[in-house]
Amino acid sequence: MNANALNSSIVAILEKKQELNSLDYNDERYDDIEEELHDLEDDFNEEYGEYLEDVLEDVHAKIKSDADILLPTAYLASSLNGRELEDGEETEGVWVESDSFPGVEMRLVLVANPPRVLLILSDQERVLWTAE
Repeated sequence: MNANALNSSIVAILEKKQELNSLDYNDERYDDIEEELHDLEDDFNEEYGEYLEDVLEDVHAKIKSDADILLPTAYLASSLNGRELEDGEETEGVWVESDSFPGVEMRLVLVANPPRVLLILSDQERVLWTAE
């Protein structure tokens, strides 16, 4: 796996998400930007889906979660700067339950620079995987 290419793809999606989020829904460019984002996500899942699904299976096993593995794009952060992580944005990543942390709300988030999967527990984050 080429970690630099993976990172570039994640960054491209996150930049497109930020661009879309900066637009008002009534903006005439909104639909075009949204379509570009979906195309980037589709390409990402096609290129890295199988690899990242294996990574996510390992991550789920580490935290003893039997939650379904979703498409890798579901785990993507909402922005490059991590502001949503700091603000506890609920749309960030995928909610999971874990036998290791019963009753604790947590999320798995795929972020860039470098590509890694974070476990977000209320005010903590733990790196569970980093691309090499």
